[in-house]
Amino acid sequence: MPEKHPKDMEHETDDLALPQIEPGWVWLVGAGPGDPGLLTLLGLAALRSADVIVYDALVSDAVLALASPETERVFAGKRGGRPSADQQDISRKLVELAKDGRRVLRLKGGDPCIFGRGGEEAQTLAQASVPFRMVPGITAGIGGLAYAGIPATHRDTNTAITFITGHASDGHVPDNLNWEALAKSAQVLVLYMALGHIEHIAKLLMDAGRDTDEPVCVISNATLANQKVLDTTLINAAADIQKAVMLPPAVVVIGANVGLRAPLDWIGALGNGQNIP
Repeated sequence: MPEKHPKDMEHETDDLALPQIEPGWVWLVGAGPGDPGLLTLLGLAALRSADVIVYDALVSDAVLALASPETERVFAGKRGGRPSADQQDISRKLVELAKDGRRVLRLKGGDPCIFGRGGEEAQTLAQASVPFRMVPGITAGIGGLAYAGIPATHRDTNTAITFITGHASDGHVPDNLNWEALAKSAQVLVLYMALGHIEHIAKLLMDAGRDTDEPVCVISNATLANQKVLDTTLINAAADIQKAVMLPPAVVVIGANVGLRAPLDWIGALGNGQNIP
């Protein structure tokens, strides 16, 4: 019987034996929005069994710290307006590492397949006949709302929630969306990567009939110790965001659910909100 790899044995427990990354495999793992406590157990197993971690800019230091100090780390972050790794190069790197027999963890902030291009990377791996596993993570559009005291759904307010990217591949507001239909039918909107275009997006929604005084919440650095939350309205969102110096990464929530936030702001109830337990 072949011996187990040391990394396979290191973190086995009597009550929970999690699968580990095998040599030549790539795991596409969601690291969650930042708080390491929101990492899944499979994500933790991947961190502890990987030979090399290819991680993006939104993976927190606290999550990376859960890996062995000896594990190789390859930064492959992409941030708007800054020099970034090319997506094709990242995908090719994953294939090369796997073909070398490495245990590869592709670690992405949030969920790999919610505006994270995990699907594209999985396609490249499949085309190269590289075995892979997809491990979902808590996306900022869910975790960020919870840490700001906003229920994503509530029976008194919404029966649907819509996730939208405010930043298309060309850097502009997506032009393949029916903003009029969204304004009229989407009860709660959660916008990713929208800070730079929020004035334009708000105008599109208001021109299509959305209430100018509809509550809006902006959550920056969601779930982290430096999380910052701004309550505003649709008509004032752009000006208030600029005044408050809200910076990415951030999610923007539009809808009646934001109005439920005040009594549900559990972090605010702790005091200054800067020390999330």
